[in-house]
Amino acid sequence: MATAIPALADNDGQQRAGNLIATDTEYRDAWQGAVRKQERLPDWVLNLSGASSPMNAVTEDGDKYLVGQVCEKADDCLHNRVVVAFSWDKSKAYVLWVSVPQGVPEDKTPSRHADYRWMGDPDEGMQAMLMEQLKSDPNWY
Repeated sequence: MATAIPALADNDGQQRAGNLIATDTEYRDAWQGAVRKQERLPDWVLNLSGASSPMNAVTEDGDKYLVGQVCEKADDCLHNRVVVAFSWDKSKAYVLWVSVPQGVPEDKTPSRHADYRWMGDPDEGMQAMLMEQLKSDPNWY
C-alpha cells in the first residue's frame, strides 16, 4: 500500500519536475542544458525520475520561476535530492543537488555533512533562492 501513495500523489493535478520534462519539450531542453556537461549523474537526476513535490511559482530578482524538489526515494529525501528552478519562459533550468552521506547520526546537523552541487550556472541570487527552498524543509537544519 505504501508504494501506491507516491503514485497517487503524482497524479493530483499539480505540476512536478519529472512530469514537466517528460511532457514538455521546452522544459526538457532547459533541463538538458543544465545537466548536459555534468559528469557522473545518476539516472534519477538525469531523468528527474525520483519522488517529486508540487512545483511552486517563486520570484527571484524580479523574475518568476517554477520551483520544486525531486528526491531519489519517496521515503528518504534527506540523503539525495535536487532542487530545480525553471525560468518562467522555459528557457533555463537551475539545479542544486544535495547529498548527505548514509550513516550520519540523527542528532547531527545534515546541512553540515551535505555535499552541494550546482548545475545550470546559477548566479549568487539564484543559488540563494535554491538554498532557501532547501531550508524550507522542516527536516533540513
